[in-house]
Amino acid sequence: MHDRAHTLSDTERLNRLRLIRSDNVGPRTFASLLRHFGDAASALERLPDLARRGGASGAGRICSEQDAAAELAACRKLGISLVAPDEAHYPPRLATIDDAPPLLGVRGALETLMRPMIAIVGSRNASGAGLKFARQLAHDLGDAGFVVISGLARGIDGAAHRATVASGTVAVLAGGHDRIYPPEHEDLLQALLANGAAMSEMPLGHVARARDFPRRNRLVSGASLGVVIVEAAHRSGSLITARMAAEQGREVFAVPGSPIDPRAAGTNDLIKQGATLVTEAADVINAVAPIMERPVMLPAREDDEPMDFSTGTPHRNSVIDLLGPSPISIDDLIRMADVPPAIVRAVLLELDLAGRLERHGGGLVSMI
Repeated sequence: MHDRAHTLSDTERLNRLRLIRSDNVGPRTFASLLRHFGDAASALERLPDLARRGGASGAGRICSEQDAAAELAACRKLGISLVAPDEAHYPPRLATIDDAPPLLGVRGALETLMRPMIAIVGSRNASGAGLKFARQLAHDLGDAGFVVISGLARGIDGAAHRATVASGTVAVLAGGHDRIYPPEHEDLLQALLANGAAMSEMPLGHVARARDFPRRNRLVSGASLGVVIVEAAHRSGSLITARMAAEQGREVFAVPGSPIDPRAAGTNDLIKQGATLVTEAADVINAVAPIMERPVMLPAREDDEPMDFSTGTPHRNSVIDLLGPSPISIDDLIRMADVPPAIVRAVLLELDLAGRLERHGGGLVSMI
């Protein structure tokens, strides 16, 4: 187990918050910048220059010291701690995903976040049978000592949270801590904070938009040992969570349903594709028991590779010329550009900061 007793200084926390709240800095870019420049202050200093080299049209907004200090103060008022991956109360498994939030806003009974979690997700317009099963499964997993984590959505999510208010449940929010969606779950959130916790990577005041839900889902699966999909129609959000869970190396469980109920189409498909079939809590507990015996390791990431910003235009153009709207893997890019990997990574970071690069799962990138 990695040592999690580390604590950031107030200055470093403020600077890291400024960095992640600045334009075009996502979790992966943040990790690259921090590794390369050593601390957030040095990275902030270099942002305008790197974005300009990436071809940014105007100066991207850099979060001011004032704005970051105001967010930290507002968080303290609401009992929210902003924690980094190597600090206490940052869920240990979440810290291992390659786009882990650099600062996670957490509140409630924070020790809950350090216990083994199982995600339960599913349809918003769930069937009565689906809701009943979600409640039973969540309750039994809670009794067995697991924390149930979900996305606080209507339907299956809400049922799973409600069944584990007493044993401990974690709600992952798609918006800021003060912008609960759906609004009718505000009472549920208040109730679960006594023995459980809520977490969000979004700033206070952020109202969840459509694209924030898949972002939230990667945290639901990332923090858990495995994800149980109770009901999911074809092309539903729960299937995105299942895909992310598989990419993150998490166990994927699916509850079978009637072949004539469209809400079971997605889950039955997952079972055909090799997800573990679940009819009771023991199915989940037996599958995750061996994983729990292994220590949680912080991985070596591709972001850990060195970057070289000293390169001239010809090298950079040979990388940029290979990029287009279709995703290409970074490894292919390095091979085809015939440029040292450190230069390719630097050019990609510059394009990223200029808002011209899109990063996809599995190390793929494309031009916007």
